[in-house]
Order: sequence, then structure tokens, then C-alpha cells
Amino acid sequence: MSGALAGIRIVELAGIGPAPYGVMLLADLGAEVIRVDRVASVDQPEAAASMVGLSRNRRSIAVDLKDAEGLATVRRLVAAADVLVEGFRPGVTERLGLGPDELRSDHPRLIYARMTGWGQDGPMAPRAGHDLDYAAIAGALHPIGRPDEPPPPPINYLADFGGGGAFLALGVMAALLERDRSGEGQVVDAAMVDGAASLTAFLHGLLAIGAWSTDRGSNLLDGAAPYYDTYRCADGRFIAVGALEPPFFAQLCEVLGLDPEQWPQHDRSRWPEQKARLAELFASRSRDEWVAAFEGSDACVAPVLDLAEAPAHPHNVARGTFIDIEGSPQPAPAPRLSRTPGAVTRSAPDPGDDTDAVLAELGLDPAEIQRLRERGAVR
Repeated sequence: MSGALAGIRIVELAGIGPAPYGVMLLADLGAEVIRVDRVASVDQPEAAASMVGLSRNRRSIAVDLKDAEGLATVRRLVAAADVLVEGFRPGVTERLGLGPDELRSDHPRLIYARMTGWGQDGPMAPRAGHDLDYAAIAGALHPIGRPDEPPPPPINYLADFGGGGAFLALGVMAALLERDRSGEGQVVDAAMVDGAASLTAFLHGLLAIGAWSTDRGSNLLDGAAPYYDTYRCADGRFIAVGALEPPFFAQLCEVLGLDPEQWPQHDRSRWPEQKARLAELFASRSRDEWVAAFEGSDACVAPVLDLAEAPAHPHNVARGTFIDIEGSPQPAPAPRLSRTPGAVTRSAPDPGDDTDAVLAELGLDPAEIQRLRERGAVR
């Protein structure tokens, strides 16, 4: 691998969702990643299929963590690594014999990154949960949606990936940077509820000065303003309007044939009628007809593209925002670095694809690898 993190080795205990995403971000930037899969996963590859979009730029070794020699093999892997990432509930790796105190006593430079929903402590730490739950507790879910409807599930963007995986990667990067100064590793406690709460910092600031209401759908950025919302077009597709600043709002009115003097932008008493009029206007043409009408404009109007459409949008094509991986579009590495850019050098491995190669790199000879396979410690 090349990239800004070339030379950094990460051992990832296989999991789902936010931890694999955080590791993907680091791998895309050049870190070498060895994923430790369960031996049972070799015969059940469908179990890992749901994570295929997050599993690029890795090698995989399949290990039985309940076998003494399998556990010893993982410890050997970690001894040669900079970072270990795990996404289990609190206490699971300790029971396996792979807890941070045990591993870091032998390897004090190790950065031990933990990804959980609720965090390593607190009254809810042992409980199960998902993205929706963490976003709800963090206060990040309530502001989303229409005032007369329940908050919609934001897929897994909000807590799992935004508040979880991205913050895991940030924590690992910060710990690596600090280790260069101190020579010591540390534990990264990345909790999705913490990260989701962090994403609301802007709203808390507005709330503190009286510029945000907890009444959903009554604020500038949550769909109350007619010039910051989405609208259905004649073909059933949608257009996004984000004309917040007065010059952009003026251009919106110009393209739509509206008189700005008759459309006071910040008169909230007029917003309901203005929204109804905009809905009527946008419903009169197809989405792509509106895209053509706003071409070259600074009215901040964009088509709402589905997942299949986005890779083909001219801007995304020009920037290479998506890349082809084995015939399927996937988001390209981000962010972009000018001198040491990220790259995708390998598609997602099947569990156990690289067991022999990784073990050989650890110094095991073919006979020893075969003995571990016969024992069932590795696959």
C-alpha cells in the first residue's frame, strides 16, 4: 500500500457496521489491515457479504479465538501491529484474553481502538442497540423530519458511520500522532452516542442563543423555510433547494419567474403560502427539466439522485467521486491528499483468503501452518 498511512499496520477483529467503516477510511489512506475473521465464516461467506462495501483494502485470516493456539496466533499478529480495532460489547475481548490491559502490557505502543454504541461505561453500556437508538439518545434524531410525522430512520449514516466509524478513525489518527511524541499507545473509546452528540454541536449553539427551536420542522434548516427543502417534480423525482443567502434566493426567484419584491424571504408568516407555491411550480416539470433550467445558476438547486444515479452525475464523474470495483461503483477514498493520495488496491477478501500468507509473514513454516489448520485453530 501507498498513502499517508503507509507503514501503519492494523489488526481488525471482524465485526459489522461502524468499525469496518472506520477501518476502511484508514485502509484507503494507506494503512495495512489484517482482518481476523471467525473460522466458521470460511464456510459461511454470506455472513460477511453485507459488509462487502466496507471491506476493501484488507487481507483476511480466519482464526478460532476460543482455541488456545488460535488466540496465541492473534496475539502474535497484534505484537507486530500499531493498532487493534474491535467492535464488541464491553468486556467481550477481556473474556477472550484480548483486552487492552493484557495486550498493552506486552506492547505499550499499541493503540487499542474500541467501537461501541453506548461506550465502555455508563448505565446503558452493556445493552444492545442500533444506529437509531444511539441517535435518539444523543438528541440527533429528534430534529430530523416533518413536524406532523415521527422522525424518520436516517439509515445508518448518522450514528453508525458519521458518529461511529468516522470518529473511530479520527481517534486512531489522533492517538498515532500523539504516540510519535510520547512513545506510548492508548485506548480509543469510540462510542456512537458520543459521536452523534458531537454532530449536534452546531444546533446546541443555535439553541443556546435562541436561534433554534426544539419544535421539529420550524427552523431554517429543518424544512420550515420554503427555500431550504425538497420538492416533488412532475416525474415523481425530487429536487433539492438550498437558496439560503439573499443573492441565491434572488436567483431562485429569477429562474422560477417570481418577483422578489412579492416574495419576502424571511417573513415566516408567508412561508406556508410560499412553500405551497414552490411545490406547485416544481410539480409542473420533470426533475431533469428543472436541472436544465437551473444550469449555471447559483440558486443552490440540485437533483436528488438515487444510489444508482449518483455515480453517473457529470460532476461526480469529473472528480472521480466514485470508482469501479469489480464491476460495481463504490465511493472513492476521501478526503483527498495532494501528495499521498488514498487508493483502493484490493477488493473485499473472503474470510480466510490470506491465512497462509499472513502466518508465513509472522515466521510460521508450512508444517506449523498445516498443524494449526488440522487443529482447527485457523482456516
